[in-house]
Amino acid sequence: MSAGYDYIIVGGGSAGCVLAARLSEDAASRVLLLEAGGPDRHPYIHAPAGFAKMTAGPFTWGLRTAPQVHAGGREIPYAQARVLGGGGSINAQVFTRGHPSDYDRWAEEAGDPAWSFAELRRYFLRSEGNTARGGEWHGVEGPLAVSDPMAPQPVTRAWVEACGQMGMPTGPDFNGPDQAGAGLYQTTTRNGRRCSAAVGYLRPARKRANLTVETGCLVRRIVIERGRATGVEYACEGSVRTVRAQSGVVLAAGAIGSPKLMMLSGVGPAAHLRARGVEVALDLPGVGSNLTDHYGIDIVAELDGPHGLDRYDRPLGFALAAARYALFGTGPATSNIVEGGAFWYSGADRGVPDLQFHFLAGAGAEAGVESVPSGSGVTLNSYVARPKSRGSVRLRSDDPADAPLVDPNFLAEPEDLAVAVEGVRISRETLRQKALARYIRREFAPGDGVGTEGLADYARAKGRTSYHPVGTCRMGGGEMAVVDPELRVRGIDGLRICDSSVMPSLIGSNTNAATVMIAEKASDLIRGNRAAV
Repeated sequence: MSAGYDYIIVGGGSAGCVLAARLSEDAASRVLLLEAGGPDRHPYIHAPAGFAKMTAGPFTWGLRTAPQVHAGGREIPYAQARVLGGGGSINAQVFTRGHPSDYDRWAEEAGDPAWSFAELRRYFLRSEGNTARGGEWHGVEGPLAVSDPMAPQPVTRAWVEACGQMGMPTGPDFNGPDQAGAGLYQTTTRNGRRCSAAVGYLRPARKRANLTVETGCLVRRIVIERGRATGVEYACEGSVRTVRAQSGVVLAAGAIGSPKLMMLSGVGPAAHLRARGVEVALDLPGVGSNLTDHYGIDIVAELDGPHGLDRYDRPLGFALAAARYALFGTGPATSNIVEGGAFWYSGADRGVPDLQFHFLAGAGAEAGVESVPSGSGVTLNSYVARPKSRGSVRLRSDDPADAPLVDPNFLAEPEDLAVAVEGVRISRETLRQKALARYIRREFAPGDGVGTEGLADYARAKGRTSYHPVGTCRMGGGEMAVVDPELRVRGIDGLRICDSSVMPSLIGSNTNAATVMIAEKASDLIRGNRAAV
């Protein structure tokens, strides 16, 4: 094993970039960040509208789910980022962090009040650099830039007005004290450019002599000696290397990658590991269990004219938009496409919003979502905010290059289907309101031929991942917990997991801001600085 580092961070996604930046603040600590994907140089990454080009292709792992028993037996494309910055480099940049009650639930599930919203708020604020909002609910000086949309489409504003016509409050602060209502999403952008954790955190930190970043490196296993993680073995540039971590290994490969690497290293459900030919280092049955994700269902409407962003998909429109963006940093390329959103209730008895909606000012923007014949449409996505269904991640083989078996087990719980159907019904109703109906030629999918009684079949046939997998190395107590509340792997010294996989349950919103927060908190835990602000 070669001479090494103090900390080795596996995974250069949102969490890994935060950890690399924070841990390297100590000039005496030598930090190595390993990322399987390439650098975040492509222009699609940095133009907000580039999101539409990246939900499939070279910046993802190309995963598909196991056949979904409760969703038509489909193998659903499962986009997970493979590039520096991770999901924060290819996502729609929507900035929401969930309801405070999500984190109070975590505190109960983890058995530690340090994970309550009151305790976590400082980490959210520390990370956030909001250019439009401040006060006790928002940070203004953090590395993760947050801003209002520069030029939302009129059809997006019309959808927000339509939600108001249905009785929803409009213009709420989705990250404030009252989440309910419809409005324009704030995004992780600055001056019309994406601000991923790779941009906001890692880019300034890379000037430090004590931080090394290597891309194109596939970690094959964590080296465990006498119950302690001492380093990692990884493949890079055609050779296999082993490097030592004197202080510890930090796993930040995400809810799919982290359990996969744990199991490849012999830590996980013993019977499963033996069946895949992996020598067992520690029987830890919770590794790879508790997979939870938002199952998004899209409805698509065809517009009666070029009212949305689809007109810029045509060669001339694309060229003009690209030139305007390159010359002035303005225009449609500054849009994240997912401009509007809402949090609302599936029933009057719900204490907090249990549905989330995303309004896209275009059709067919994401892989697997239908476009419309005229080439001008809009998409409205909805999902159950806190699904009860649980799935798993398992090894396909003992070969690190093999994709894992990912089974989100979508819609396994009947309540998830019932609430999802209500979300689709509400989505359809918003399209029929006066403010928006004047733009719409017809509902394209599911279409007028599908009545309310057919929505359950539509939900099973058309739903997909919303790119929010969590929970596969969850924190807490009990036999199925993988890490303790300080994110230390149970039974293995010198190893922590610090990413979305440690979430004990799924928050009711997009997950990137929460993942950044976890990494901020983890950096203090690692440095033994729990009270730091």
